[in-house]
Amino acid sequence: MSNRLAITLLIYGMAQGVLFGFGLLAVLVTPLAAHAAIAIPAVVVLSAALAAPLAWKVAPIMRARHQKRLARQDKLGDALPA
Repeated sequence: MSNRLAITLLIYGMAQGVLFGFGLLAVLVTPLAAHAAIAIPAVVVLSAALAAPLAWKVAPIMRARHQKRLARQDKLGDALPA
């Protein structure tokens, strides 16, 4: 398993939770609340589907921050140019 995939799997649950929370708030504070029996399952499915590409995009950013910190501490070998 690649590092990017491992980081993506860690971020996926958090991203899905955030997307679900925003979606649920959007359903409950708008007139969609009248159709909550349909809208809430749709929010669950959409948050699960959108969290994967979002986590995939965020994973390299998280890894880059870690590698820059290691380079500053001289634990990575060759330091990155400042």
